[in-house]
Amino acid sequence: MSESDGALGEFFEEIEPSIFGFGAGITLLFVGLFAVRPDAAAEVVSGVNQFVLAHFNWAFLIVMLVLVGFLVFLILGPWGSIKLGDESPEFSYVSYFAMIYSAGLAAGIVFWGPTEALMHYSSVPPLYDVAAKSQAAIPIAVQYSLFHWSITQWSCFTVMGLGIGYFAHAHGAPLRVSAVLTPFVGADNVDNALGKLVDILAVFATLGGVATSLGFIGSQFLTGIEFQWGYQLGDVGTIAVITGMTVLFTASLVLGVDRGIRRLSNFNMGLFAVLMVATLILGPTVRVLELSTQATGGLIGDWFKMSLFTHFAGGGEWSNAWTVFYWAWPLAWSPFAGLFIARISRGRSVREVAFTGIVATSLATIPWFAIVGGTATVFQHRGAVDILGPVGQYGEAVSGYILFQALQVSWLPIPVGTLLLFGFLVLVTTFFVTSADSSTLAVSMMTTGGKEEPSAVNRIFWGLLQGVVASILMVIGGVEALQSAAIVTGGPFAIVCLVAVAGLVKTFTDRHGSVILQDETVLFGRSGTSNESTVARANVESDDD
Repeated sequence: MSESDGALGEFFEEIEPSIFGFGAGITLLFVGLFAVRPDAAAEVVSGVNQFVLAHFNWAFLIVMLVLVGFLVFLILGPWGSIKLGDESPEFSYVSYFAMIYSAGLAAGIVFWGPTEALMHYSSVPPLYDVAAKSQAAIPIAVQYSLFHWSITQWSCFTVMGLGIGYFAHAHGAPLRVSAVLTPFVGADNVDNALGKLVDILAVFATLGGVATSLGFIGSQFLTGIEFQWGYQLGDVGTIAVITGMTVLFTASLVLGVDRGIRRLSNFNMGLFAVLMVATLILGPTVRVLELSTQATGGLIGDWFKMSLFTHFAGGGEWSNAWTVFYWAWPLAWSPFAGLFIARISRGRSVREVAFTGIVATSLATIPWFAIVGGTATVFQHRGAVDILGPVGQYGEAVSGYILFQALQVSWLPIPVGTLLLFGFLVLVTTFFVTSADSSTLAVSMMTTGGKEEPSAVNRIFWGLLQGVVASILMVIGGVEALQSAAIVTGGPFAIVCLVAVAGLVKTFTDRHGSVILQDETVLFGRSGTSNESTVARANVESDDD
């Protein structure tokens, strides 16, 4: 048997036919329908999306707040010491954090860093009665960008990662999204019809999310090239950019988690820090530090108010377009991000995963938006550079080009701004690559019954499929429709996240007894009682009831 026959044989042997077939089939069916009847398909998807946002916006806000509260309890409470399996962690903490950050929202964080605060500066969120484009609008604009991209967005990834990881590594469930059903159906029964439905939906949401992101990244690059250098590359350029991105993330994926994703993630965080520090030093340093301090204080003081703001007086329009959209999008991405977090979290404690997922990531995100977004907004308000004008003409993609080009050092013989712009483009690319290859790895695992290291053929298949879908949709104009379809899945996965919370609470209570009486899971020190006696005492109390 040839090597290629062996690789194909391994591929066909490892796939789970129903999840693989339906996941790929639904995605291709959507693309086909949009190619044949684009207007009708777009109208249906848009209608469903608007219905979900209009009728369940309040639910998205409450669910995400519940997830944050649960994770804070895990960080501070006694259950935090429970481990995801008995093995030692596979990666150093620095690499572990870098991979979680790179696999999640990082590409969006880098891209929107120079842009979002400007959007809120030019049109102030209705929660605040402040004039647009005024001095008072600047800290509110930065504050809202910190809110949208920090703790809350990361919470659904982290809860999903804990749910999948704990039941996979500690209870032997398959490493798939359906593992969160383990407490209710048993580890041996998650392959039932409900479990397969969850996994099929997860495959579609992940493929849709990555394909749309790939399409948008390609569009942003082409828009930036047109703005910066005047070249219009058309459909050929679109396909070329998407093909290049696909080759990059597929190559990284084939190298594996350790040689590919880990190394690239570490590189990402280094370049991320360099760009952030350079922006702080070369920009209006003192004003940005003052602005960052006030915006962070506003975030802390108004966090609950912003978290539950439905824009009732305005019919929910602003909230649906911003906050609810921002919560629905990561919920739709939560299957792949959670599965990847679960994959790399074996041997870590619940507290480590929860802390890294919402606190450590936010400690990286908040300075980025405060410094980069703050610098862009201060520059715009001072009239030092006009970013909003070109953004109105070309779109948000050009803001980073303008900002980093403006960070020049007159006494240096090298074009510092151009170098920073190049670094910005590299960072957007590499962060997207790590998100795409970790999501493709997640799809490969879901379609192989939870295999941690799917075959190279499997990974390449899903990588190429995402590139093909993105290219077709970019050419026929269907990227936004696929994004809307993917976002609609945020509703079902909000329910799956709550199932994960309920399952973890049920299992931790059953196995470790009352949260107050535990020994194995105490936050500090030892209680002096054995875990067995604790559980026995809890069981006796339960029997007495």
